[in-house]
Amino acid sequence: MAPTVTNVAEKTRMKDSPNETELTSNKNAHEKEKPFECETEKKTDEKEDKKVEQEEPKEDALENEKDVPVEAEQKTGITFPVMLINGKKLNSVGLRKKSMLGIGIKIYAFGIYADNEKMKDLLSTKVGKTPSKATKEMYQIVIDSDVDMMVRLVIVFSGLTMSMVRKNFDEGLGASIKKLTGGKNDKLTKKIMGEALDDIKLTPGSVIEISRLPGYTLQTKVMNEVVSTVESELLCRAYIHMYLGDDPLDKEAKEKFGASLLSLF
Repeated sequence: MAPTVTNVAEKTRMKDSPNETELTSNKNAHEKEKPFECETEKKTDEKEDKKVEQEEPKEDALENEKDVPVEAEQKTGITFPVMLINGKKLNSVGLRKKSMLGIGIKIYAFGIYADNEKMKDLLSTKVGKTPSKATKEMYQIVIDSDVDMMVRLVIVFSGLTMSMVRKNFDEGLGASIKKLTGGKNDKLTKKIMGEALDDIKLTPGSVIEISRLPGYTLQTKVMNEVVSTVESELLCRAYIHMYLGDDPLDKEAKEKFGASLLSLF
């Protein structure tokens, strides 16, 4: 008997349509592939995590300046890295002392940093020939410039509060401003410690960084937190004058800074 059109169509549908066994087999195969995909993603994530873990110590080492040689302030033993992450170089270290009841109290050790490449360009333009020793003119050029500089203060005196530090800077900056301008500017001197709370206790080892940034901007950080940013040429000049002016906080530190300037020629 010859096959009818209906019989042929039914056979064709049976041939083209997958049976239940094939569907189940395909489903199981697909499910077996999923764990492999998840495992691959998991391994990739683990590799990324390990990569991050390997990179983090490098960043921390830079932040903590652990791998950089240091120079010690001799009277306190406090050390300062000879170069910062941003490239500024240490040009001098010193000690801020204050007389109390006839006794010289050590308040903080400090390190003076500068962008020496720009300082070199400035001096070669302004001074010309290499002098035999650091001159008043050289110090004044540094004071009046806006070359990037930073003074790092490391607290020595136990029990020091922000109120005491603020008072100390008010006095020092006030004296510098008076020498530079012939008058006082109490409002300006009080800006250097900005929003730092007076009751903050600064234990020995606490760090304050005061930077003169290009554009005559003075920025203050207390324990790595910015508390003040003031744009003032006079304030910048007065601050550097405290360390390099006619009556510096530490005469030996000023002389060391002068020697470092001579080495730039």
